[in-house]
Amino acid sequence: MTSDDDRRDRRQRLTALAALAEPLRRSLYLHVASSPEPVSRDAAAEALGLSRSVAAFHLDKLAEVGALEVEYRRPPGRTGPGAGRPAKFYRRAARDLDFSVPERRYDVAAAILAQAVSDATTQGIPVEDALGEAARDFGRVVGSGFASAASGDEVDAADPLDDEFARVLSVLASHGYDPHRDGETITLGNCPFHALAEEHRELVCGMNLEVIAGVLEGAAAADLAARLHAAPGRCCVTVQEVTGNG
Repeated sequence: MTSDDDRRDRRQRLTALAALAEPLRRSLYLHVASSPEPVSRDAAAEALGLSRSVAAFHLDKLAEVGALEVEYRRPPGRTGPGAGRPAKFYRRAARDLDFSVPERRYDVAAAILAQAVSDATTQGIPVEDALGEAARDFGRVVGSGFASAASGDEVDAADPLDDEFARVLSVLASHGYDPHRDGETITLGNCPFHALAEEHRELVCGMNLEVIAGVLEGAAAADLAARLHAAPGRCCVTVQEVTGNG
């Protein structure tokens, strides 16, 4: 496999994990995955209490990243030339995509760590460097997808910095960090890698720092920066305004 193929495969896997971290898409994925038969847009929308257009949008996004597969069928009970166009149906993809609730994302940590070891071996670089890059790559994927959060709300802030804060708060909330803004700082009430951080604090906190830094890059939040600032009862990373501070 070429290095270009490696990079494409790596990004696809990271993108699929990021998509499943979003609560609404995870619910749709679980609904489809648990069904013995392929699921239509209408059935998924009804099951989750969504509009058909919202269900279709998120199902198609899951298909784009390889979490679901698509097939086309005639609507049940309709045959012949006047039956209308075949409808889209979705089924779970054959690939393994294991994950837990967003507050504890050990699947993400495992994927990042495994990628780092692989990169370190194939590229001949220190594991610490490979881990930082793999973690930041995942964060970039997550951050770049903020606009398709489940709420679908449009940010309309007069202050560009407030716009950056709003984007970052939205994506971090969607991925289990429980973020809270206090002036120029965002604190994270939850660490998705909590148990790992308890056992390997320096390694995991450093990885988490790179994930959040990647989120800021992906969300185009140039005036915000991720910092290590450990405190009891919350994540070791904070996000702070850096405008005018260099």
